[in-house]
Amino acid sequence: MKSSKKIILSVALAIPLQRLFDYLPPKGATLAELQVGMRIIVPFAKSTKIGLILEIKTDTDIDCQKLKTAEAIIDSIPLLSAQDLKLLYWAQKYYHHAIGDVFMSAFPTALRKGKSSELKKSCYYQLTAAGYELEEHELKKAPKQLALLQYLKFQQVALSPEAIAEAFSAWRPALKALLEKQLVKETDHTQQHAASITKQKPLKANDEQQLAIQRISANLSRFSVYLLDGVTGSGKTEVYLQVIQQVLAKQQQVLVLLPEITLTPQLEARFKQRFNVAIETYHSRHSETQRKNAWLKMQKGSSAILLGTRSALLTPMPNLGLIVLDEEHDASFKQQEGFRFSARDVAIVRAKMLNIPIVLGSATPSLESLYNVTQQRYQLLRLAKRAGGATPPSLSLLDVRNQVLQEGLSPPLIREIQKTLAKNEQVLLFLNRRGFAPTLICHGCGWVAQCSRCDANLVIHYQQQSLRCHHCASEQPLMKQCPNCQSQELKPLGLGTERVENALSYLFPQHKAVRLDRDSTQRKGVLEQHLEAINQGKVDIILGTQMLAKGHHFPNVTLAVLLDVDSGLFSIDYHAPERLAQLIIQVAGRAGRAEKKGRVIMQTRQPEHPLLNTLIHQGYAAFAQAALVERKLAELPPYSYQALLRANAHEEAAPLDFLQEVIKLAELHNPAGVFLLGPVAAPMAKRIGQFRFQLLLQHKQRKHLHLLLKALLPLISQLKQARKVRWSLDIDPIDLY
Repeated sequence: MKSSKKIILSVALAIPLQRLFDYLPPKGATLAELQVGMRIIVPFAKSTKIGLILEIKTDTDIDCQKLKTAEAIIDSIPLLSAQDLKLLYWAQKYYHHAIGDVFMSAFPTALRKGKSSELKKSCYYQLTAAGYELEEHELKKAPKQLALLQYLKFQQVALSPEAIAEAFSAWRPALKALLEKQLVKETDHTQQHAASITKQKPLKANDEQQLAIQRISANLSRFSVYLLDGVTGSGKTEVYLQVIQQVLAKQQQVLVLLPEITLTPQLEARFKQRFNVAIETYHSRHSETQRKNAWLKMQKGSSAILLGTRSALLTPMPNLGLIVLDEEHDASFKQQEGFRFSARDVAIVRAKMLNIPIVLGSATPSLESLYNVTQQRYQLLRLAKRAGGATPPSLSLLDVRNQVLQEGLSPPLIREIQKTLAKNEQVLLFLNRRGFAPTLICHGCGWVAQCSRCDANLVIHYQQQSLRCHHCASEQPLMKQCPNCQSQELKPLGLGTERVENALSYLFPQHKAVRLDRDSTQRKGVLEQHLEAINQGKVDIILGTQMLAKGHHFPNVTLAVLLDVDSGLFSIDYHAPERLAQLIIQVAGRAGRAEKKGRVIMQTRQPEHPLLNTLIHQGYAAFAQAALVERKLAELPPYSYQALLRANAHEEAAPLDFLQEVIKLAELHNPAGVFLLGPVAAPMAKRIGQFRFQLLLQHKQRKHLHLLLKALLPLISQLKQARKVRWSLDIDPIDLY
């Protein structure tokens, strides 16, 4: 090692290599200006990159004459603390992912691009003493000014322009008038302290909720994992809110993670009604600037609560006191590309490092979490009763064999929908397939429209008159003539939400139906408008995909229908029965959440299927217990640990050759007998023009699996076959596709 007294910076760059890069400091930079956790601009290849300083040292194994000089330091203070870096080091080691990718993933896109980390000083508005004392009749001729004044009085704290804009449209003239009358003043929000943390009193907790609140609140200053297993409608959110109130009282921050963007507005509204603190949201529908500002407000400690999806997990929070992860079973918490981390598992590690509690909530806990309860790693808190005296819905199977279906709706089901609508109650229809129909088939010769780049059929989107692949997003016009036999007997085969929506319009013409899926809610604000219309009773029938199954509260929905449960019964992935059971219970949970009794109907051609009958007659807990027994007998997770090595290439032979070479390497470094299964073609063998193969590694002990991977990965990178493929490693895979 060549010694040097020069300062050398070890920098993480977002590139797919397992190494840091050494640079000399920027010209003129002093040691006092350089700190670990700062962003830096460095030359790389023929351009420049934004990196993160991870080490400041005085020696390197590279000749100092060959080291490049960094161009500039971006930050005046570190953006990531020692605690943040510790978590990222753990994640990099556990997931065996490229170090620069992991560390740079902690930043929102704008900061990864090198944008400033300074927050623009915002104007906030609050009532003056005169505003509080004003007799409201004095503004009776200015209703918009009066409404804004009342709103500011109710909020009790200074509000940002964004917060006012959420509550009022065309608010600027009214605000300007109130400022001129000196009823409102501009202020610096950071100096404002609410008289109280809460705006509303907590709801009265029932005995089960109270026990859960007490158990968690008694241990706010030490690490514990609580699994809040509460039936849908049991008031899990109220438990979160009451515990959060106590954390806020200690002047600590709270991180709340949700699986879906669609749940964020609803929960945000509830949090803002309850709490008098600065609340940020963080998810992919926000602009880069919105995400950057939310990140910085949490990082600087100026906001108290962060509500976000998986990507919010790594946001720095200097005074974090509690993590809540709602719908903990949801597959959306696992990143499925790039840095494939589990937000649930990394959140638990973060809580442990900070010695704070974490609450995992679900009506259908994952088998892993239930197993961890039996191992006494998690504490189980049960909410078995629906809050407010609502009764659980009744579940029933509707055998559709030999029935004439109208676009997937059987005659008995149509009658049940009519009866429900006649009582002015709402109906929810669930179908986890968007588009008009999943297949276009020729009635003359049997030709099927298939994607040329994937082993998948093209989905009909009738309104756009297009055929679309839901895997690679390729699209073409909907044809009128069969390209194989030139007949015009092209027919849609199977059901999609668009097709069912058409059927509803002629089966129930007097009733308003709304479709909620990824296609119909792409435009900003559309989902919120639909949800508001549903809750105001302006919608009679709600039709949708998986985004309907989670977290939504529709008090007037008394009938929930799963149009096709059979598609989930015969998957080759061992996770499928668990997913289907969770989905059924989650959809069922949307029915009968208020005082009216709810019913759930599942259309099936498999009425004797044991999974469906166990759920109906014994409930999710009995299903989960039976599924865990099956997993134990088969030595599948959580009774073992897995890693999935995926490879793909344009040439079919390349990924297979690569994985066979990996097996040869593994056999030389496998004293613990890690089980190797494969290589085999992926269930979807071709996707986006790439042939896909995979190799599954499994062992009863996590340690032995990771020791093998640690030995293997540097050797895999050196294989000449590795240059011909794209490969990735998925630790604890949740889907084998």
